[in-house]
Amino acid sequence: MNRRTFMAFSSLVALAVAGLALLWPSGLLASKGVELGAAVKVWVREVGVLIFAFSVTTFQARKSTDRVALRAVLLGGAVLHFCLLPIELFAYWEGVITKVSGVVPNSALHLALGAASLHFARFRE
Repeated sequence: MNRRTFMAFSSLVALAVAGLALLWPSGLLASKGVELGAAVKVWVREVGVLIFAFSVTTFQARKSTDRVALRAVLLGGAVLHFCLLPIELFAYWEGVITKVSGVVPNSALHLALGAASLHFARFRE
C-alpha cells in the first residue's frame, strides 16, 4: 500500500467512526458497554466532529506534494491514535468501558493506523 492509498483508507475509517459518533452515539456507547447519559452523548458527538475534521484533512492532504504538510498530517494522525489507545484501555481497566469487544478492535486499529502513519511519515516513496 502506498501513502496515498493509506491516507484515503485512514480517512474512510475516520469518516465511518465519525458518522457513528455523530449520528448514533447511543449505539456506539452501547457497543462498549458504557452507561448512556445526555452529557456522554454530547461528548461523543463532539469527538465525532473532531474525527470528521481529521478525516477531511487526511483525505484532502493525500495528494499533496508538500512534504512538510504531509509529514505534519501523518504525524498528527500517529499522535491521535497513540494517545487514544491508552484512554480506552484505562477506561476498561476502571470499569467505564465494560465490554472487551468495545476495546480490542479499537486498540488494534489504533496500533495499526498509528504505526502506519509513522511509517509513511518517513517518506520512503
